[in-house]
Amino acid sequence: MCRWLAYSGSPVRLDDLLYKPVNSLVMQSKHARMGAETTNGDGFGIGWYGTEPTPGLFHSTEPAWHDRNLRELGRQASASRVFAHIRATTGTAIQQTNCHPFRHGKWLWMHNGALADFPKVKRDMAITVDPGLYPEIEGSTDSEMFFYLALTFGLEEDPRTAVAEAVGFIEDAGRRRGVEHPVQMTVATTDGDTTWAFRYSSQGKSRSLFTSRDITPLQALYPENVLLNKLSDDSRLVVSEPLGDLHGAWQEVPESTCVVVHGGEQQQYSFAPAAR
Repeated sequence: MCRWLAYSGSPVRLDDLLYKPVNSLVMQSKHARMGAETTNGDGFGIGWYGTEPTPGLFHSTEPAWHDRNLRELGRQASASRVFAHIRATTGTAIQQTNCHPFRHGKWLWMHNGALADFPKVKRDMAITVDPGLYPEIEGSTDSEMFFYLALTFGLEEDPRTAVAEAVGFIEDAGRRRGVEHPVQMTVATTDGDTTWAFRYSSQGKSRSLFTSRDITPLQALYPENVLLNKLSDDSRLVVSEPLGDLHGAWQEVPESTCVVVHGGEQQQYSFAPAAR
């Protein structure tokens, strides 16, 4: 379906995240180890926070491994908070407006998974989105509609509750139309200061999700690792699958869990759909 990463911490060059790790995101675009598909070549996107109040975006419909502009950007650009996503479409068009991450104001959102039988619930979702937000929807994906539903339910004030209510709404709408397992998701969203990541599926068999462990002991354990030793103590990664094979570097996120990353603090909470 897709692969993604969410990074926060000391500024790093984009190619340190996208190209240099053994199982980098660009490598996963061709050879994903844990995804529903091995190849994720239906476009990609990067969101990062720089000098402006709103994050920058770079989207392309090229496969990530094939895009020369991405490599050029990766060699020059650096940021302290990065969202990156490689796409394997679940049926919607390969076009820039369907590439993640999606942006609203200072917020970014990306999704791996699918809303099963999306056409059956699309109208319910669309008419529920706040009329003031609806004109901002540019693409045709379930993921973007999901984002704007969560915004309607208060994502900017309380992300955990808003996402729980959005999932509850989608599940109710889907099951009323005969969809047995409406939601499959790992989702990440950020306001540029905190990252929230969610692992959940209606079936209880969610796509993979991992967090990096505390950097400090890993730096001591692997002093020869150049990337690790560039990072500050508060650097954290949330990823669809580990970027490398360092023993002890990664921790799997349990089913039905929300991870909240703020500075060097990382907390986990149980997650369940909620009625609105």
